Amino acid sequence: MSALEYLGNPPIASDHQPRIVRVAAAQLGPIAKQENREQVVKRLTALLQQAAAERCDLVVYPEMALTTFFPHWEVSDPAELESYYEKAMPEGPVVRLFEEAARLKISFSLGYAELATTPQGPRHFNSSVLVGKDGGIIGKYRKVHLPGHVDIRPQDPFQNLEKLYFEVGDLGFPVFEAFGGKLGMCICNDRRWPETYRLMALKGVELITLGYNTPLFNPDQTQSPEQRRFHNHLCMQAGAYQNSTWVVGVAKAGIEEGVEMMAGTCIIAPTGEIVVQTRTLGDELVVADCNLDACTPGKRGEFDLALNRRPEHYGLLVEAA
Repeated sequence: MSALEYLGNPPIASDHQPRIVRVAAAQLGPIAKQENREQVVKRLTALLQQAAAERCDLVVYPEMALTTFFPHWEVSDPAELESYYEKAMPEGPVVRLFEEAARLKISFSLGYAELATTPQGPRHFNSSVLVGKDGGIIGKYRKVHLPGHVDIRPQDPFQNLEKLYFEVGDLGFPVFEAFGGKLGMCICNDRRWPETYRLMALKGVELITLGYNTPLFNPDQTQSPEQRRFHNHLCMQAGAYQNSTWVVGVAKAGIEEGVEMMAGTCIIAPTGEIVVQTRTLGDELVVADCNLDACTPGKRGEFDLALNRRPEHYGLLVEAA
């Protein structure tokens, strides 16, 4: 029996109903500057309807799925900059996506730029929400590992101004009860840091949604496109395997406002194996049946911290923050 066959049918008690979540990874092609929310939501809704036709439970969209990736250039007009953020979730045309999800009884994870109103004033985050089949928000995550820089670099072909336009997320790495299991979220650069997965794994996570907008070329690095693609999948596969969890990595693809995006959307099993992957550079859906019970052998075996590690000998903190 192959590893993937085993994932579909892990050893379980005869009276146990497998916890299978049928997941659609909804890759997006480029979103142009001139595309408005109505146009983008129409694309998102089309993917949602396609997923519903394939009897999916959950649709995962990329990072900042409602707009072009504006940190790739300097936005000097305050009104234009503010237009890229969502002041509430949902609001305006985005409400229709939530209503359609409730009508179709399908859940989704959506990345967006958030403008939060707080007693300390407005705050800006790179965020994602997990939405239930009733259209209600189950939970929110705010990106922790912000890449890029705050200074404008005219010599570069494009910018990466996330550190200028966003604050570091303040919600930690929460895990939410959904689909009879435990789901978590992270965003883009979070995927390169092992603690992202481990903090959620310590809370029992069984499926992680992970949207990203990653350029195929990084002006600050000497990596080739081949290395960039390899490292993109490597970090997600390692995170899935070492923490015995499903990882759904969903990309923006194609050439967006002159920036070539990485693509490579995939669904990764708890063994670290890629189960399905997109083939195009446009809007595309790939689907996999994710059996949450497939996480159990790793969590109770080779990656069981209580079984295999004596944390007091290493001064390690194993309780999730």
